Amino acid sequence: MADSGTTAKARILVVDDSSLVRLYYRSTLEKAGFEVEQAINGIEAMERVLSQRFDMVIVDVNMPRMDGFTFLRSLRCGADDTATLPALMISTESETQDIAEARAAGANFYLVKPVAEAELLRHVCVLTGAPL
Repeated sequence: MADSGTTAKARILVVDDSSLVRLYYRSTLEKAGFEVEQAINGIEAMERVLSQRFDMVIVDVNMPRMDGFTFLRSLRCGADDTATLPALMISTESETQDIAEARAAGANFYLVKPVAEAELLRHVCVLTGAPL
């Protein structure tokens, strides 16, 4: 992403109801040069996505008010760039049906918690086009 000869940081929205998980993702991603915003559930995430530009989202499955599956399905129904916004779903749920539901909802990748920093960064770089 170029901007007047400088490289702009990819903007990532982290959506998880756990403050510890958000802190872990944020610190890992910011150390790697990404810009990070946070939301605690799918409703707050939709508000942010509709009012700001993001290069990708990282979303949990189990959250209050609006879960990750519902958030991704809503995101994919958008008539603008939100419909194609890259999405990484990360959850403690590891059953085959959870992974299938994530893909059906629109997740590009699905990882099972806990996720190592290197694995998180590798997937984020692939989805944002940032160098590995």
